[in-house]
Amino acid sequence: MKILLLGEYNASHFNLKQGLLALGHDVLLVGHGDGFKKRPADILFKQKFQVGFWFYLRRIVHVLSGIDLNSVNMAMQFRRHQDKFKNFDVVQLINERPFGCLPKTETKLLSYIFKHNKKVFLLSNGTDYISVKFALEGKYRYGILTPYFNKKGTRKDFLPALVYVSPGHKRLHEFVYHHIKGVFSSDLDYFLPLEGHPKHLGLMPHPICLENLQFQSLDTSGKIVIFHGINSRNYFKKGNDIFEEAINKLKSTHWDKVKIKTVRDLPHQKYLESYNDAHIILDMVYAYDQGYNALEGMAKGKVVFTGAEREWLDYYQLKEDEVAINALPDANQIYKKLCELVENPEKITTIGEASRQFVEKIHDAHLIATQSVKIWKDH
Repeated sequence: MKILLLGEYNASHFNLKQGLLALGHDVLLVGHGDGFKKRPADILFKQKFQVGFWFYLRRIVHVLSGIDLNSVNMAMQFRRHQDKFKNFDVVQLINERPFGCLPKTETKLLSYIFKHNKKVFLLSNGTDYISVKFALEGKYRYGILTPYFNKKGTRKDFLPALVYVSPGHKRLHEFVYHHIKGVFSSDLDYFLPLEGHPKHLGLMPHPICLENLQFQSLDTSGKIVIFHGINSRNYFKKGNDIFEEAINKLKSTHWDKVKIKTVRDLPHQKYLESYNDAHIILDMVYAYDQGYNALEGMAKGKVVFTGAEREWLDYYQLKEDEVAINALPDANQIYKKLCELVENPEKITTIGEASRQFVEKIHDAHLIATQSVKIWKDH
């Protein structure tokens, strides 16, 4: 099959491509690097109006004229390559806004994709209209907007999510869903809002390239290294403030048994390398399932504090704390879980081994590619 993977979020499409290539398919990956994470792509769209001087110029021009320079720039890059985006058997969009443009521009670019290709599917990955609406209606016990409801940060901090329920984005959402063959949910955080939707094709777990992530047996004879990676733009959204509160408490009671390592805004490869010596990774609080950072850490045999809620345990028929530690939005609860591991290091080894086995069983990129191809063909 000839397959176009359009857009990137973490390494979802990059990893899927590796699995598809191994199956003998012809794959073109088009993306914009997912910001500072600098993910690779066959055709890489540059987003120079997202940072620094160009970002402020974009804001000024938008206020004065209503023109969004980022959308103009993305459209120009699209037109430069548009002949390469035709005649694919399957196109998969990473999100209902894969180019990151304003809805009017996004609709024009996607119209071209729908017109010139046979089948287009959507992966619900990253915030979108349905997941944000679900969160705003209070249907999660807690979720990415819980810090917003609790008045942590400012409205500006959560605008990248809230914008998806604006009238323009709602129209874009309806346009995309009218044209796609179906939508996959990439984990339980997207599965729950889509459950029962007529175009929902079910859960398609995040693909992980295991050959690039070597399992590391954990030596717990010395201090327990706890790693905390912070994405500054999503500080409250990810619950980093709660992790820091738990860490500070742990340092006061177990200072002689732990080493804390904190990093900020690292490109993906440096991020992976920075926690090689860690036993425990503090990933995300407001989640029901694991995202990429968590899964990659689990694949390397780390104990990860992340989304591992009851719905996830039931879906995969797992026991609590068997392969990952559910990080509730409660610093005292996280502190107690950390104490339990630090005081019983043999549990770290057991969970780390189970983590790797789980990722091998559920998230292997070759397996996800095979499952994706089957459903694409069936529809």
